[in-house]
Amino acid sequence: MASSAPDDGAAAAAADPAAAEAGAPGRRIVVAVDESEESTHALTWCLANVVSSSGDTLVLLHARRPRPVYAAMDSSGYMMTSDVMASMDKYAAAVSAAAVGKAKHICAAFPHVTVETVVESGDPRDVICDATEKMAADLLVMGTHGYGLIQRAFLGSVSNHCAQNCKCPVLIVKRPKE
Repeated sequence: MASSAPDDGAAAAAADPAAAEAGAPGRRIVVAVDESEESTHALTWCLANVVSSSGDTLVLLHARRPRPVYAAMDSSGYMMTSDVMASMDKYAAAVSAAAVGKAKHICAAFPHVTVETVVESGDPRDVICDATEKMAADLLVMGTHGYGLIQRAFLGSVSNHCAQNCKCPVLIVKRPKE
């Protein structure tokens, strides 16, 4: 009769389950951040209710909308110079830096949480879904702007798209009505 002896790791896990959990890596939680109050609320709620001190990594993901493509000369005869385009890029970078900086400042109150930041350019729906898949996220947390039916029809809903298309679980945090 053949018997197999458990390896040392399995024996240690059987002897002390807490030690086995401590050795296991924590979760990778992605929080989609932008400059909105809804995003700030979702991050704050996530830090208070989801993230644990057992090695979780919080990834702050900001999707910078790409610069609109303009013809060299628009219908009013205004010419888009390289200076104007550079100014638009500089402004977009400043908005991204402010959104990520605000989120990092909120996370500073939780020193036990490892925080990473990722800024990618593109349509937020695609950026968020692609990034969570690439990072092998365990959870995506995001706020919702609470658009009504008409606004959602015209603007689309990033949170709805992500809930339908992300490969990981998606937690949508609604801001309480004031």
